[in-house]
Amino acid sequence: MINISLDDETEKYLVEILAQEKSTSSELMKRLIHEHWQKLQSRKTVLERLEEVGSIPRHLPDSPGNLSDRDVRRQYIAEYLQKRQRHSQKQEV
Repeated sequence: MINISLDDETEKYLVEILAQEKSTSSELMKRLIHEHWQKLQSRKTVLERLEEVGSIPRHLPDSPGNLSDRDVRRQYIAEYLQKRQRHSQKQEV
C-alpha cells in the first residue's frame, strides 16, 4: 500500500473529482494510473510492443534493428529496391 501527502489545493481537487465521479480515491487512483500506463505503452514502437507479446513477424529477422527509425527504414528500403532492380535487370539480359 502506498500513502501520499497532498497539498491543500490538490486535496480540494481530489474531493471535487471524487464527488463528481462518485468513486473512491482508491478506484480513481487505479484508473488514473492505468490510463497513464496505457499512454506510456502507446509511445513504444510497433516492434517494441510486438516483442513484449512475443509475436514479431517472421519476415523481419533479416532486417536491421530498428525499422521504426526513419533513416534506418529509408536505407533498408533503398537497398531492397536496388537489389530488386539489379535482379530484374539480370533476368532481362
